[in-house]
Formats: sequence, structure tokens, C-alpha cells
Amino acid sequence: MAEQRQSEAPVVETTTEARAGSTPGVARNVLIFGTLLVIVAFIIIVLVMRS
Repeated sequence: MAEQRQSEAPVVETTTEARAGSTPGVARNVLIFGTLLVIVAFIIIVLVMRS
């Protein structure tokens, strides 16, 4: 059987330190751009179906 080790003291970090960086907001921009593209695509589909 493996020997049991004593646990070390817990590491305390802030969320930014744990993440090792900042969040530039790229995901938000991708979601906004994708949503706008879907809206434009639906508008085009509706206009094509009417004619």
C-alpha cells in the first residue's frame, strides 16, 4: 500500500492569481458578433421567402 502523506497548508490565491491573467472580453465580442450574424441571416431568409 502507498504511504499516506500529511497534507500541506492550503494555497490561498485571488481569482485573478488563480486564473493567471486577465479576461479581455473576447467571448463577449464573439457572442455579440455571432448573434448579429444570425439576425442578419434570418432577415435575409425572410426576405427571400417572401419573393
